[in-house]
Amino acid sequence: MKAEPVLSTHTLSAGYGDFQALFGVDFEVYAGEVVALIGANGAGKSTLLRSILGLLPVLPEMVRFRGKPVGGSKPHTMVRNGIGMVPEGRRLFAGMSVEDNLRVAVDYGRKPERDEDAGSIWTIARIYALFPILGERRDQLVHNLSGGQQQMVAIGRALLTQPRVLLCDEVSLGLAPKVVHEIYDALPLIRQAGTALVLVEQDVSLAKRASERLYCMLEGRITLTGASDSIGRDAIAEAYFGAIHAMA
Repeated sequence: MKAEPVLSTHTLSAGYGDFQALFGVDFEVYAGEVVALIGANGAGKSTLLRSILGLLPVLPEMVRFRGKPVGGSKPHTMVRNGIGMVPEGRRLFAGMSVEDNLRVAVDYGRKPERDEDAGSIWTIARIYALFPILGERRDQLVHNLSGGQQQMVAIGRALLTQPRVLLCDEVSLGLAPKVVHEIYDALPLIRQAGTALVLVEQDVSLAKRASERLYCMLEGRITLTGASDSIGRDAIAEAYFGAIHAMA
């Protein structure tokens, strides 16, 4: 019998006022899994993450977490339940130090259950072990850090909410290739702690390498899904741009 997804959406539709951005999206991620979400700008990837987290209104049954309908719950409720997010643009507290930015998350996340293994619980010390440069610069104001270091703070802050699923929105955007690889090298360690990952990523090759399964979106719909290592370039091109564009 197949395990139940830790997080799933069911014919999820959402939008901004009168503008509908998502049309019947079915999406799922299993415990400890890495899933990539690709698509051109405006395809609906970030809107899907926002809908899952409760930043956009959706019906309860459209989002299920650990088997329970949670669609439309407040974002802070979703975080306390165990869904974390690294938002596009990082959104750090610029006037605060690295460590203060991390400490903010400690009081607002999910409270670990008594039977959880210690290796699955994130602490500030573990964040510094994951990203040693942050430990070296713990007292610096985050606006004095490089973009890559700020992204590490954003990931660390999200992990300290003790997520069962971590939604990562464009964590490589605007970063140098060397820094991107440093960040992506940390993802297997995050997964080993039991956290499932959803990666919104513009770099298709990077998305395929980093994930087990892949979804492609186009104009608010899922156009392709499957095992990342078995989906070919032509199938991705057609799903990414649409059949007419792919044949042009």
